[in-house]
Amino acid sequence: PLKPLQPKTVPKRLGTSQKKPREPQLPRSLIKEIFRHFAKMPVTRDAFQIVEKCTERYFKQLSHDLEAYSHHAGRKTVETADLEVLMRRQGLVTDKMPLRVLIERYLPLEYCRLLIPVAVSGNKVIPCK
Repeated sequence: PLKPLQPKTVPKRLGTSQKKPREPQLPRSLIKEIFRHFAKMPVTRDAFQIVEKCTERYFKQLSHDLEAYSHHAGRKTVETADLEVLMRRQGLVTDKMPLRVLIERYLPLEYCRLLIPVAVSGNKVIPCK
């Protein structure tokens, strides 16, 4: 007695791929441009790969710290004060080097205008809160 062959059942896909979702990353070109600006010399490919890994770990740790600060304050959003506290703990912001000076020194003018309030004609302050 031969048994009839049963068709194999294939599990249906849900329309999504089975790949693990990737974490967002900074573009390699941006990391390379920033590093070349501050290094002011050629960088080997191996050294640049290490710089990329360090940058990824740094921003991952930065985001975890900011999340912890906002959670400790009982908020669900990260605010400017959290970033300033983090920069103080890292030693970037001090009494002699306030956040405003860092913004003016390292960011382009269009970003400075967005972050630092400026009085303009007509008795207006930009950016308004």
